[in-house]
Amino acid sequence: MAVKFSIIGGAGFRAQYYLRIAQALPDRFQVSGMVVRDENKGKEMENKWGVATYRTLEQLLENEEPDFVVVSVNVAHSLEYLLKLAERGIPALGETPPASDLHGLELLHEKLTMNGARIQIAEQYHLYPAQEARLALIQSGRLGKITEATVSISQFYHAISLMRKMLGVTFEEVKIRAMRFETQLLNGPTRGGPPTEDKLIPTNRDIAWLDFGDRLGIYDFTKDQHRSWIRSNHLSVRGERGEIFDNRVLIQQEDCQQLQLELKRINKGELENAEGYFLKGIMCGERWIYENPFAPARLYDDEIAIANCLQKMADYTMGGPSFYSLEEASQDHYLGLMIEQAILSGETLTAKPQRWAR
Repeated sequence: MAVKFSIIGGAGFRAQYYLRIAQALPDRFQVSGMVVRDENKGKEMENKWGVATYRTLEQLLENEEPDFVVVSVNVAHSLEYLLKLAERGIPALGETPPASDLHGLELLHEKLTMNGARIQIAEQYHLYPAQEARLALIQSGRLGKITEATVSISQFYHAISLMRKMLGVTFEEVKIRAMRFETQLLNGPTRGGPPTEDKLIPTNRDIAWLDFGDRLGIYDFTKDQHRSWIRSNHLSVRGERGEIFDNRVLIQQEDCQQLQLELKRINKGELENAEGYFLKGIMCGERWIYENPFAPARLYDDEIAIANCLQKMADYTMGGPSFYSLEEASQDHYLGLMIEQAILSGETLTAKPQRWAR
């Protein structure tokens, strides 16, 4: 039976991911109404998606019985909705970042976590197929103890989330050094679409070194790199016995034999294959290291990752494990804020365990 969830902020860019996923996977997910404060926008959404909209949370809850609610609104308004849902005992899936600053993160911990609110955060980067494949390889032990991770994929808290997952760290103390390199770059695609004018624009490349004592994280991101046509994303993980460098895997086995492997995406629907076009999974050598749980739905990687958030949230509401808690989201945003502070100050800073650490 499909899990039912409601959306607060249903007219936004991010919220429409959830609508597309539910449309593609109706046997798994059903949208049980949306809160859209603007009546005209609400009617547009009803016509486009065939989902009921309401002007307030109270109206939605009078008419719908969701298993959980996705809170997809500006960070300045999310606390209000999260508190209302917590008071009613309704699980919530919040967005990143959960608050704008350290004080806001502390307030969320005090008012929500300390009072037993059932909240998870929709951080999807570690649930991308490529990242799940890399994490599976790390967890297999074939790389040995992990000592380094370089993440050059997305900005601040998204990248820190990936870094922590790859290194296997949680809320430890970390020393941070950082710098910013200012340069020019051709303008590229934005959320609004591809570039319409060929021109150079100012841009920043931020680099930070996070020293966890026995493990090193390196953050490297150029503004809008994840959308750029002329800058590549990169991730590498180094262990005592091997490394992952993007899709290349190098391992030295216990018998001193060298392995050179590849993380290879397997898509259906290519050439003569007539099974439909979708990601089947990712192989490493002769092993399936990742299999797409939503095949044969035609979703791209970001949608697969967000669908994974929804499925894990559904499992969580039924007594399953936490998959990305408010505490984890707070830690990742806190470290992102500390990187920014280290860039501006030019000093080596120490990020201490915060009150949400456990």
